[in-house]
Amino acid sequence: MATLPQDNTRESRDSLTGLADLEEARATIARWQRDWPQDTIPCPIHAMMITLGRIDTVNVAFGESAGDGALVEVAQRIKHFAADELDSMAWLAARISGGSFLLLSRQQCSRERWEWLAEALADAIAMPIASPGDDVGSLRLWPRVVLLRATEDDSPERIFDRLSEMANSMRQGQGRRIDWSSGEIELSGRSFRDLEADLLAAIDKDEIEILFQPQYALADDKMIGAEALARWHHPTIGRVGAGSLFQIAERADHVAHLSRHIAQRALEQAVHWPEHLRLSLNITPADLAADSFAMEFARLAERIGFSMSRITLEIIEQVLLADLDRVGHVLDQLKIFDIRLALDDFGAGFCNFRYLKVLPIDCIKLDRSMIDGVLEDDRDLAVFRAIIAMASALDLAVVVEGVEKEEQRALISAEGCEYYQGFLRAEPMTAQEFLKLAEA
Repeated sequence: MATLPQDNTRESRDSLTGLADLEEARATIARWQRDWPQDTIPCPIHAMMITLGRIDTVNVAFGESAGDGALVEVAQRIKHFAADELDSMAWLAARISGGSFLLLSRQQCSRERWEWLAEALADAIAMPIASPGDDVGSLRLWPRVVLLRATEDDSPERIFDRLSEMANSMRQGQGRRIDWSSGEIELSGRSFRDLEADLLAAIDKDEIEILFQPQYALADDKMIGAEALARWHHPTIGRVGAGSLFQIAERADHVAHLSRHIAQRALEQAVHWPEHLRLSLNITPADLAADSFAMEFARLAERIGFSMSRITLEIIEQVLLADLDRVGHVLDQLKIFDIRLALDDFGAGFCNFRYLKVLPIDCIKLDRSMIDGVLEDDRDLAVFRAIIAMASALDLAVVVEGVEKEEQRALISAEGCEYYQGFLRAEPMTAQEFLKLAEA
């Protein structure tokens, strides 16, 4: 899963989640407002305050370690969502207290789109969260989200006052899970039912764009392939990233349809690549829920003419939560066709090592959060080294995501990682741009 950087100027972090803290969030708003050109429109600051229901219950029922783990997972989901949906505009994710988080964005954005983004983020946070305790299973947290568009007269303190006031009002009532700080509800946008219909039409009209994130070998810095990513440019709400795209499809019960469409389009474009390059594709719970998935995927690749030995299928932890035995059976079938399997976003959740023991995984993809602090923090570096040592002991290849600095690339190379992807070398690009780069 490719990601984009947030505002990296922060100096103050929350010790549990690694996000910015309240102090840094205030300072960021003040800096954005101070640096914004005075002779133009007011600084376009949008905010979401996310408060989690049931977090206190989790602490009481399962212990603070389970609650802390859930907060860390929510923080990662917010970061991943923002990186996927907010493009390269300035944004900041913060934990401001207990189970309260903040997402800030400095970009022009319609009220309609900001409300839709909140709906999509709330859905992502509400997905099951794996627990490190065998007796706990998975947890669910129920977020409420307050939205705000800053006015010209809003100071950082006033912004937080408005958000907190509305959050308190929502906790006392049983109303919507998403509301605006003004209390006004704007319903002029596209409902999820409308978006579901729009998505099916977009698939039929081949309007889902496939981008490719190049991947490189650390040994010689040569390109080894690319990860396929899906984007949808909706005419009303704008750019929709892959995560939200699949949330819309899930509501319409068309996840498998969308996943097959993306795989087919990516394979059709990758068939023109030089033969030494690999294609990485993300697969979903809906894919692995079908006993026939392996055979159907193999037939698709064979019909298009792309060698299955050049395909890597990437699986995220949420795929494995529902039925590990069934997933293992389907993955065993995929291995028969010489397809490589990667565990994606490793380090973003609880890193359940049992998956590595019982599933036929060839590779782990380290989440970008695993290298965010390795250059400055000895503990982060120690954790990174421990994971690399474990992968080496299990004979697993390692791909590092989110590499943005030459110093990061040098460090992961020295630590024995094999491959990487990130903005240091290339952003996600169109099929035409990737083919031109590959043939250069």
